[in-house]
Amino acid sequence: MNQNEQLQQRKLAAFAQGQGNAHNIYIQRTENAELWDVEGRRYIDFGAGIAVVNTGHCHPKVKTAVAEQLEHFSHTCVMVTPYESAVALAEKLNEAAPISTECRTIFVTSGAEAVENSIKIARAHTGRRGVIAFQSGFHGRTNMTMGLTGKITPYKKSFGPFPAEIYHVPFPIEYHGVSVEDANHAIENLFKVDIAPEDVAALIIEPVLGEGGFYPAPDQFLSTLRKICDQHGIVFIADEIQTGFGRTGKMFCMQHSGVEPDLITQAKGIAGGIPIAAVTGKTSIMNSPHQGGLGGTYGGSPLGCAAGLAVLEVIAEEQLIERANEIGQRFMSHLSKIQQQFPDQVGHIRNRGAMIAMELVKSGDPNQPDALLTKSLVTAAADRGLILLSCGMHGNVIRFLPPLTIPMELIDEGMAIVADCIASLSDQD
Repeated sequence: MNQNEQLQQRKLAAFAQGQGNAHNIYIQRTENAELWDVEGRRYIDFGAGIAVVNTGHCHPKVKTAVAEQLEHFSHTCVMVTPYESAVALAEKLNEAAPISTECRTIFVTSGAEAVENSIKIARAHTGRRGVIAFQSGFHGRTNMTMGLTGKITPYKKSFGPFPAEIYHVPFPIEYHGVSVEDANHAIENLFKVDIAPEDVAALIIEPVLGEGGFYPAPDQFLSTLRKICDQHGIVFIADEIQTGFGRTGKMFCMQHSGVEPDLITQAKGIAGGIPIAAVTGKTSIMNSPHQGGLGGTYGGSPLGCAAGLAVLEVIAEEQLIERANEIGQRFMSHLSKIQQQFPDQVGHIRNRGAMIAMELVKSGDPNQPDALLTKSLVTAAADRGLILLSCGMHGNVIRFLPPLTIPMELIDEGMAIVADCIASLSDQD
């Protein structure tokens, strides 16, 4: 039994089974877009910790910022005795938000907390109860955010009951025959059948579905949602937890459409792997909860704030927003060739900057998702030294989320592994 297997056996004996792991690969060190396990084997990382280390693993500037902060203090609680780095990061996030009016920020610890607090803020502002979310959307694993999530397995199965007054409508996905008109009609019908618009506090949407399959929301649809929210006084929340901090070729994905949200939830890429999350939004809305109504012991961690400030510097200095688009183009060039070579298996490819997806199907049919091939590809790639992630309502989408600092030659090396694995797996059918 090798070291990875030994560690996996120890984990199984120590962890509850509900917190699994995609690979029995135990990491010992990292550098930029590469990982090395406890046995010294090297892996190319096309997952970035699920879009967390956008600035690469162990970026020197982020490491230095965290180390310097540790020399002073690791925690005092920003709600008790705050510190300048938290103020500075909030100022930077307010400035970066794609919202034309004055903004305010709060800090929490996780993406789910950010989403949960965005709903609290919206309800406090409007005095209303209802929330509209979207089928296939993912917003977290707390009770409220599970309720918002539009996918049962594995996130919601056996964990109910969930909060009331959450309403799901279709997310427009042209590839699967759901048009913008279909989604608009569903919202109109919702207002006639289930809840009056004047009872809706918030509408929350991922501008690109994350766990749901990496489908971008059409700009036209986001514009319509903005009009609906304006018409009825509904708070428009953009869940940018996976799409933020340069990932899609803009600082925030909503900038592609030119549509301004009222609130933005942020986490993942904010601090290069140090846990911190935030809600940023219009001052008139953010200031609605009473003092003391928002917070959390670890929210706005000094280490997270120091890392977050460093990440923003790296994004600007290394032009990572522009580079996300270059990365996306490089991946799509490879994926186009793979799709041409394997048209029966690769049904659709898509990207928004460096948020890239390949959908695997049977016989080229969108209605025949191939979850088995997807799972086999993830396993085969790991055996060849490449970390891949899957997603999608049917588990048949490979999502590519490399660090935005990844060298182009590593993209080429990794995509050669993908092509070889698909060829090998196709030969087995």
